[in-house]
Amino acid sequence: MGNSSSAPKVSAQDRAILDMKIQRDKLQQYQKRITVITDRETAIAKECLRAGDKKRALLALRRKKYQESLLSKTDAQLAQLEVLTSDVEFALVQKDVVYGLQQGTKVLKEIHREMGGVENVEKLMGESEEAQAYQREISEMLAGRMSNQDEDEVEDELEALEAEVSGVKLPDAPSQELEGQQPTLAETAKERARRRAREQEEEEGEGEGRQMVPA
Repeated sequence: MGNSSSAPKVSAQDRAILDMKIQRDKLQQYQKRITVITDRETAIAKECLRAGDKKRALLALRRKKYQESLLSKTDAQLAQLEVLTSDVEFALVQKDVVYGLQQGTKVLKEIHREMGGVENVEKLMGESEEAQAYQREISEMLAGRMSNQDEDEVEDELEALEAEVSGVKLPDAPSQELEGQQPTLAETAKERARRRAREQEEEEGEGEGRQMVPA
């Protein structure tokens, strides 16, 4: 008699659902691990502020915000894929699902690389040549990868930490803005954008200067 008990075929939809679940599990693992890293980045920012090193404190908070944003965006994308993979008309969206899963794999690898370990976080405070090279690398990598909203939220967090470190209580927001005395939100955003652009230009200038110095 022939072999009538052949293994059941796995459909493309079944494979997509499995891949999606694997990505979801990895993301949940990263979400648990990243708390330790982001807590340390916040602590480093405070230590830098106490030492008067605002630039390095900002770098620690920007790195933290970027990691949190990656996780949040990936979580939202996986939620959308979960809906698509369970669609009864899966054949119509199969290409979109496959592409989404491929992109999700790339992002998860990036998250894994960016998280690194606590030892990398400690380099944010280091003074050695290796540590400073790592700080420049992180700063250059973050440039252009964070939205203006993310940058503004980092600025707000930095101001809150400065107040906490110095023991100064931040004033309550005025119930009625006085004309000519309080900057508008648009003006504040523009001012921050200009300052960030200046800082980026200075960093690029420093990088070019280092490259021109003979060994």
